[in-house]
Amino acid sequence: MGSVNIEPLDKSFGAVVTGLRLTELTAAEFADLYRAWLEYALLIFPGQHLSDEQQRQFAGRFGSLVEGLEALEISNVLPSGELRSAVDDDTMKIIRGNMQWHQDNTYMPLQAKGAVFSAKVVPAERGDTAFADMRAAYDALDDETRVLVERLAARHSLAHSQRALNEETKGAGSEYMGYGLDVAESPLRPLVKVHPETGRKALAVGRHAYAVEGLGEAEAAKLLERLNDFAVHNEHWVYQHRWHAGDVVVWDNRCLMHRACDWDFGQKRVMLHSRIAGDPVSEAALVR
Repeated sequence: MGSVNIEPLDKSFGAVVTGLRLTELTAAEFADLYRAWLEYALLIFPGQHLSDEQQRQFAGRFGSLVEGLEALEISNVLPSGELRSAVDDDTMKIIRGNMQWHQDNTYMPLQAKGAVFSAKVVPAERGDTAFADMRAAYDALDDETRVLVERLAARHSLAHSQRALNEETKGAGSEYMGYGLDVAESPLRPLVKVHPETGRKALAVGRHAYAVEGLGEAEAAKLLERLNDFAVHNEHWVYQHRWHAGDVVVWDNRCLMHRACDWDFGQKRVMLHSRIAGDPVSEAALVR
């Protein structure tokens, strides 16, 4: 990739990529970048300052984009420029919910492949995004737990996870688009995800998982809490990105969890999200 520099983070995953413009990648350069993405799972591109359309085009090189989420602003700012109500605004309820560890679209029939995320406006402090390596978490499981989780699957629901935080939205009657809140049947997903391109196994839990097939409610909740805590307890498996306007990241949703970090809601934070659709062969929910 010529003068391109890929500098791995001091973590089990992730790398900072400099020396290129995402709007000018040749097919060969993108192929190299894609291979690096599969290896590191998270690529960080400082100072790219992509327009909405440029981000949409870049994200589309990774695969088809989720309808309605091709280039969506996730923000505490209303279209009028005023700040959203931190108390009763449905979008703010979703933003607060996403401050819990999760993977995108696990509550939909088709889990997302990944996402491109960029910063337009950042608060003076805080407002980071954190990522966790679920491959490393799986590899570190003790033998007994690994045997257990290999045979189990959990239901995933955005509506359930919002209720658990007392952050229920008004749904169809609100300004929030309601994506994922009206799924008829909660998808069932294995607790261990096999990456379709690398073959590596990853723990697959997060805030949307709420019931485990074959276990009672209390036992399932206890197991999921233990796995979620374990997945992020080692700082070598977790990276927290401090945003600067113009930064772009792309993460592999098939093997990482992520979460938004809190900030002063009196300060503007405007992010642009492009969600990459999963492959129906490998990211579809289980059918029982």
